[in-house]
Order: sequence, then C-alpha cells, then structure tokens
Amino acid sequence: MSFFKGIGCGLLLALASYFYIRSRRRPDSRKNMKVMVSMEEFKGQPRLPKFAVPKRYDIRLKPNLTTCKFAGSVAIELKIVADTSFIVLNAAELSIDTTSVSFTHPAAHSSNSKQQVLKPLKVDVVKEDEILVLNFADTLPIGLGLLTIHFQGSLNDKMKGFYLSTYEHNGEKKNMAVTQFKPNDARRCFPCWDEPACKAMFKITLDVPSQLVAISNMPIIEEKVDGDLKTISYQESPIMSTYLVAIVVGLFDYVEHLTSDGVKVRVYCQVGKVNQGKFALDVAVRTLELYKEYFAVPYSLPKLDMVAIPNFAFGSMENYGLVTYCETSLLYDVQHSTTADKQRVVIVVAHELAHQWFGNLVTMEWWTHLWLNEGFATWVSYLAADCLFPEWKVWTQFLDDYTEGLEMDGLTESHPIEVKINHASEIDEIIDSISYIKGASVTRMLQSYLGADCFQRSLASYVKKFACSNAKTEDLWAALEEGSGEPVNKLMNSWTKQKGYPVISVKVEDQKLVFEQSRFLASGTHGDGQWIVPITLCCGSYDVRKNFLLQKSSETLDMKELMSDESNLASAWVKLNVDQTGFYRVEYDEDLEDRLRNAIENKYLSATDRFGILEDSFALCMARQKSFTSFFTLMNAYKEELEYTVLSNLIKMSYKVERITADAAPESPVNIIYFFINLFLHSAMKLGWEPKTGESHMDAMLRGEVLTALAVFGHNLTLEEASRRFLAFLDDRNTPLLHPDIRKAVYVAVMRRVSTSNRFGYESLLRVYRETNLSQEKARILSSLTSSPDPNITLEALNFLLSSEVRTQDAVLGLAVSREGRETAWTWLKDNWEHISKTWGSGYLITHFINSIVSPFASLEKAEEIQEFFASRTNSKIARTLKQSIERVHINAYWVESFRIEVQNELARALMEIVQACAIQ
Repeated sequence: MSFFKGIGCGLLLALASYFYIRSRRRPDSRKNMKVMVSMEEFKGQPRLPKFAVPKRYDIRLKPNLTTCKFAGSVAIELKIVADTSFIVLNAAELSIDTTSVSFTHPAAHSSNSKQQVLKPLKVDVVKEDEILVLNFADTLPIGLGLLTIHFQGSLNDKMKGFYLSTYEHNGEKKNMAVTQFKPNDARRCFPCWDEPACKAMFKITLDVPSQLVAISNMPIIEEKVDGDLKTISYQESPIMSTYLVAIVVGLFDYVEHLTSDGVKVRVYCQVGKVNQGKFALDVAVRTLELYKEYFAVPYSLPKLDMVAIPNFAFGSMENYGLVTYCETSLLYDVQHSTTADKQRVVIVVAHELAHQWFGNLVTMEWWTHLWLNEGFATWVSYLAADCLFPEWKVWTQFLDDYTEGLEMDGLTESHPIEVKINHASEIDEIIDSISYIKGASVTRMLQSYLGADCFQRSLASYVKKFACSNAKTEDLWAALEEGSGEPVNKLMNSWTKQKGYPVISVKVEDQKLVFEQSRFLASGTHGDGQWIVPITLCCGSYDVRKNFLLQKSSETLDMKELMSDESNLASAWVKLNVDQTGFYRVEYDEDLEDRLRNAIENKYLSATDRFGILEDSFALCMARQKSFTSFFTLMNAYKEELEYTVLSNLIKMSYKVERITADAAPESPVNIIYFFINLFLHSAMKLGWEPKTGESHMDAMLRGEVLTALAVFGHNLTLEEASRRFLAFLDDRNTPLLHPDIRKAVYVAVMRRVSTSNRFGYESLLRVYRETNLSQEKARILSSLTSSPDPNITLEALNFLLSSEVRTQDAVLGLAVSREGRETAWTWLKDNWEHISKTWGSGYLITHFINSIVSPFASLEKAEEIQEFFASRTNSKIARTLKQSIERVHINAYWVESFRIEVQNELARALMEIVQACAIQ
C-alpha cells in the first residue's frame, strides 16, 4: 500500500502508459526501439501523458514586489515509467530559460557511473493547452531522474497563479504576493504536473525583502538575512497535489494558539487588525480538535496558518497548512461586524479545515470528482458549526443553501454532480451550487439514511484507507457500503450521475397514500429521470414515522399501518421529507395541503418542516403547477412566523413575487406590497430596532432582514426611522442607534429615497465607504448602493463598481439592482462588456455579472435580445451560466403570463379579501 502512495500518480497510470507506448513501438529490441510520437499528439488532450511521474519538487522563487516580477527555478525528481523521448508538463504565462532545461539521470550519483546530463533538442510552450513539451534526442532511461528548469513570470492582477494584492500601511499603498492555484493555476508559478492525481513532496525556498513576512505550507527551518534580502527555507511537505501549494509574502501581524496535541495555529492579518483574528483563531483550534476525533486521524502537519488577503477571488482556499481567506470570511470585529458575519467566519473556517482531511490528505483523482472535496466540506462545515455553537441551529439554516441547490438543479441547463471534465478550461464552470450545495445535500441525505454513527465510522475508514493518495466517488460509496451493509453505490449513483431531482406527488385514495415520482423542472415541462428516493414521513405526529426507499415510479402505503386510531385518518396531517433531509420536492393534493396549512397555523410542525412546505409550494407555483391563489393563501398562514430561516426564505420569495407581479400587472401591485408589508410587520414589531438582552443568535440575524424587506417595500415608518438613525450615525460612527445587524437595512432604506434631485444619502454612503477600513462594512455599502429606484443613480453606482476604489472581487456585490434599475443594468453590462470580460473573464467571478443582471428579466423578447448580444461573445467559462440565466428569463416570462391569466379571475379578489382582513400600517 505504501508503494502506491509513494509514486504519486499511481501504478495503474504507469501501466496504462506502458501499454500505450508499446502499441506505438517498432517490432524491434528495446535497445533500438523509438517511440512513434510527435509533439502534435500532446495538443488538445484533457490530461498530461503519464510517461513520467513527479516525486519531489525543489522550488526556489524570488518575487520582486516593486517590479511585480518573479524569478524562479525548479528541480523535479521524476520517475520515468515508460519509454519516451518527451517530457510533457504544465506551464502557463512563464518565460522559460530554454538553456537551463536539463534532465540528469540518477546514474550520475553512482560511483560506478559518469554523470549523464541530457539537454532537450527542442523546448516548446503550447499556450492554448498550457503545456511545456521537452523533446530529447534519445529515449529517456527508465527510473529516477532530475528535471531542472529556470523561469521568470509576472505577479499578475487576475487573483490567480502567483499574483499581486494591495493594502495600505500608515497611509501608504503596499504590495503583497499571494498564490491561488486551485483549480489549475500552479502552472502560472512554476512548471509542474498540475493535476490532482500527480501528488508529490515540495521543498520551497524564498528570496524576499527582509522586512516582510513570508509564509508557506510548512514551518521555516532556516532564515538567512543578507541586507535588504532574506532567504527562507521551509520543511519539505508531505505528499500533496500542486493546487495546494501556497506562498504569501507581505507585511502582517498574527495571533497564535496551540491545539491540545501541540499544533501551532496562527491567524495572519494586516497590521492593526490583529484583534479581528482572535475569534477565527479560537474557532480553528476547536475545529481541528473536533475533526481529529470525527475522522479518527490527527491533523497531519505541524502547523496551520490562516491568512486574510485583501484581494482574493474566492471566499477562501484550503491550501495545505496555509489557508487563505478574503478578509470578510476570516476577520470579525466585535463592534462593527454583524451576527451573520460571525456565523460566516465559523462556517468558512470549518469548511476549509475539513479540506485538510477531505481534499488534502485524501484528494480527488480528477476534477470530475470535485464534489467529493467541495460537497463534503460544505456538509461537514455545518456539522462542525452545530457542535461548536448548537444554539445557532445551523442545520435549520443549512436549508438556505439547500434551496439554492434545488433552484439551480431545477433547470434544464443544470448538470450532474459528477461532470466529465475534458479540459482544464472547463473546471471553473462546475464550481457552483451543484458541486457544493447539492453535493452537501445528498451527503446529508445519505447520512440521515445510514445513521450518524455508521456514517462516521465508515468515513473514518475511508480517510485512513486513502490517506496520502487519491480517490474517486466510487471509493467513498464502497467504504460506506461496506460499513453499513446498504446498497450505497446503487442508491447514490442515481443522485450523482444524472442531473435533476424528483418531485414526489402524494395523494390520499381510500385511506391509502399514493406516491409518484417524476423529475421536477422549474419550467413546468416534463423531464426524464428516476431516482432511488429515501422517503421519510410523519402522520399526525412526529412520533408516527415511516421510512422507506421509493425505487419505482409509484408506490402505495396503507395509512392504517401508520395510525391505530382510524378516526384520525381523515384529518391527520402528513408531512413527507421530514426535516428536509432529502433532496427532492413534495407536491400534496388539495386535501393534504389543507391539513398541513392547519398544522402550520396551530404550530404543530418544526421550523424545518414549515420551511419545506413553503419552499416546495413556491417552486410549484413558479413551475405553474400550483396557483398563485393557493400560494398566497399558504403564505398567509405564516403571518405570525418568527423563526429566522423560515422568515428569511419567505422574504426572498416576496422579492421574486413582487417583481413578477409588477411585470405582469403594473397597475395592480399595490395589494401585493400591502400583503407583504402586513406579513412582515408582526415579526418586525416583535424584534424592534434594538438588540435585546439574551436574545437568540437567530433573532439578531432576522432583525436586519425583516427591516430590509419593509424598506424595500416602501413601509413609511421603517423608512423614517432608518433615516433618523442614519443621520445619527453620520454624526457619530459609534452611536448605539446603528447596530451592525441593522446597518444593511438602514443603508437600503436610505437608498430607496435617493434620486437625482436628492443625492444626500448616496453621497453620504460613499463617504462612509471611503472612510472605513473594515471590509465587511464596505461590502454592506456596495450591496446597498444599487437599491435606488432612480435609474440614473443606479447607473452611477454601477460605474462606481468599476472604479479603482472597489477591489476587483467586491464589484460583484453591487450587481443586485432594484427592479426599476434592471434595464439600466443591462445597458451598462453591454456598454462595459469588453472591460468586464477582460478584467474578470479569466475566473469564475465573470459568471456573477451575467447571472445577476440577466436572470431577473421576465420576457421572451428580452431573452432573445440577450441571446443575440452574447452570440459572438460566449466562451467556455460563461457558456453554461449564460444558458442557465436565459432559461431563468424564460421561466419568469411564463410565470408572468400565468399571473396575468389568474389575476383576471380569482387572484385579485382573493388578495383583496386577505388585505382587507388585515390592519395595514
């Protein structure tokens, strides 16, 4: 077993290469045989050829933070495993010193042999495939060898590879050098086998300015200072993939602590912000200890560093032993951060530390299995947060993510959890809600089905078996199947290898429950697919429970088997998908729906089940499988709702419904707005504007969301109070009148009253933005600036996003414009597309521009206009996102038409009755 781990890419790959080469040999003795291959055969290939297997890298880098260049060298210990005169590895945006390239045969180290240094006849860089092809005159000797290459590169501004980040120190702008290699950008820093299966050990040496801090995956073993320069050598790493190598060079402070077994944990941040790192440090120490027990394997490195980076495209990155974060995901300011900010730090830190086992220690074999890393880490981050802060009820809040996964997977243009990746350029487009959230949701579903203890034991066995190696999805299923005795592979293949999910229709016939499954599509059209569905249900009480696997298209269950008291059969509520642990929707017949609505009004159901009933009803209404009238009637049952997750989702639904109804009937949305104001006033009055002593974590988060909703819907008393508190805040930034939890609500309320003739609120917010150095405060302001109903202000705010005052990764925060600003945003996107594409087009952030601005439209004509604009502007990084966004426009358009038909009939009357029955304020 240890042999398989030691060769990194694996014996099977070597054997495959051996037979591949043999098929191209001349029928001659080995001594005289040549490999019939040319450089052309390496172009356009999804994977590197496996003639050679990397074992160890010795990397030396010298970044210059003034010229924004770096010089480097790499010595790679290889194992040649098949006859070849070529060595092919990855390199991108590097200037290779062709005279430096050499391959030294290990015989050179033997006393009986002369040194044999081979120089390539030709060195070719294939830019489109990001490969470096070395062509030697003769077949390379089988066995170990040392490949040496010198190179130069630029510290880019794209937030990937080896890149430049900026910060301020004592009022002066400074540079730092940072790496971000996932998914396939280590090749932009040094030539390498940049594939997750090609694991190796890494020895890193840095030459950096002596006054700066330089951090890498491993602890420092030696530091030599020579004037303004110092050379730092780090311990050799354990075996790992290239995308996990990390380097950060800059000016930092840090706080540190030790775990119970002596692992040194540090949080690095900008000078002056060290107190903001203390909370994340405590979370990290406790999480490492928790995972050591859960995975039954100790953390495998001697230290863990976590660094807050000002310019960072992702929320965070799990580099082995050196985890990097955007500042909003790691730093927590007691005075100015919100309760939601605090929770985000916990979830994100727990996610990245889960990767130290599930991703770093055990690594996916190829990007097809990305979900193994990300879906699992997303799931286990909630497990950790629930253990550390049980009072937060984070599993209920997980449903917010769960809904996002359902929404994306309800599209025709969704994709399976496992997506075949044919080329590295395709990877960015599967870093999405399917890989992360659906992956996490089906993991949760499986854990619920197998049981928590069985799942944990099997998972620990899997981690031990594949430690320091690579695994595929089937390997995880095999471990869980062996540990549980259940048909895990058969069950889970129906969820990972096909896109979409089922809607389970249930009705009562002759005191029997009849279940049917079909694929749910948000468009309301028919979809193919069949799943093995773990069904959970309760009948009349949570004590009356039934679990079974629905393996066919339909099945029947006798209710008499569930309830001994037959007199209750005609009135007992039935809830499927108890606690929403299954990744599917449920459609109840009218009778069962009435029973559930009564159960909600009488508070018989848990928060998770109230959430699920509402969410499924909304999705079915959007798919035109349920009327607006029935959906509004159901929503009215939630008028006394106080649970954060349920109300938060109800608020998101209200925004969508208000937009659709305004598009469908511009003259009659006032009743809709009154309906929503009334729906949220009860909770707003209960919560108030001020935090209450001893209130729950979730109430603290809910206050801001409810007040934001009332501001968006134009509730006058909310707008007036927000204005009063904002003016007090402008006079005194530490006023208790503007607690961080309500700042977003107040900023949105201020912007709702901003217009071309009344710019005070907009200009005041810009002043606050420019004066604060807290990233979370800047994020709040950016996400509020486009809330104005005045298109001219919206345009000004959008242009501000493109200015040098906004960090590149933060621009996407301001793209969710008001309903009145949609057309302005679309014109702005078209006018600035060339600049946007150039600035953000090399990473996944470009997809936010398309999705945020395109998806809210609701007409077939607009969908056609969007398609025409992008017809000549689409590339592999945006193709799937564009299709999904246009599909959402179509869905919205059909939904608008459905509303128009219904409003002419019964909906208008029903709404009026509901509104008149309520006291409107």
